[in-house]
Amino acid sequence: MQLKDIDLNLLLVFDRMLAEKRVSAVAESLGLSQPAISNALARLRKLLGDELFLRTARGMEPTPFALQLAEPVAYAMGALHTALNQQVVFDPATSTRSFTLAMTDIGEIYFTPRLMEALSVAAPGVTISTLRNNNTATNLRDELEAGHVDIAIGLLPQLKAGVFQRRLFLQRYVCLFSGTHPLARKRSVSLKDFSAADHVLVQAAGTGHGKADDVMAAQGIHRRIRLKVPHFVAIGHILRSSGMIATVPERLAQSIAEPFGLVWRPHPVALPQIAINLFWHAKVHRDPGNQWLRGLLFDSFADKD
Repeated sequence: MQLKDIDLNLLLVFDRMLAEKRVSAVAESLGLSQPAISNALARLRKLLGDELFLRTARGMEPTPFALQLAEPVAYAMGALHTALNQQVVFDPATSTRSFTLAMTDIGEIYFTPRLMEALSVAAPGVTISTLRNNNTATNLRDELEAGHVDIAIGLLPQLKAGVFQRRLFLQRYVCLFSGTHPLARKRSVSLKDFSAADHVLVQAAGTGHGKADDVMAAQGIHRRIRLKVPHFVAIGHILRSSGMIATVPERLAQSIAEPFGLVWRPHPVALPQIAINLFWHAKVHRDPGNQWLRGLLFDSFADKD
């Protein structure tokens, strides 16, 4: 098929349908009627020889062929939009733009205080909203593609197709516990100490933190788990007033140790390091505002060595 054989407006409809999954929503976003969108889809199906979208209870779900086209079409549309709007600039000092960042509760604890401090100096009119990225990778990718999320931050190894990423830093897991815990008197935590202690287990759905638990289980390491919680945000409060310990990322431990009177020690189990990345969709790869915010995050938080 040659480009002359296809109306590029059809690709715009295709791109929006991937994000919205409903004819009515696509029609509203493009300022067209629903019959016009249905007609465009019919023409595109005939040209490409595929159904492209199938009606389900969750909306119009893409076929495997449509998913195969999703990334190159999104990138092409983003590149075309950027090329046609070269005059658009982003001035952080005067901008009143709002950005949405997807991150876990750890991200909110670790990133947002320093980010907001940096914004108060460089971009006082810019506002930030955070969205928990503990849903499935598919949902987060859809949010990035639809423009509902500008940048995602975290341990998201399954977030790949149609998404750019850049490493911020690697970190290890540590053992975290109260400063009054008997283990606080030791310079290191042995595997025997670890197995004998009472544990809080954090089951952070939608992130890669479960891999640490899988590694310990595969090695037959026993933990006496007394409490399970779905997120890290309450760990400081829990450990401060209990004799339990928790396996947590080191930078979280550094952020909450002093406020909650906690200490941490190297983990006795050889756990894989955690890769914390920035993620953004191909459609905003060349967006000046998104580029600026990515640069600010990288300058503020990336390992320099």
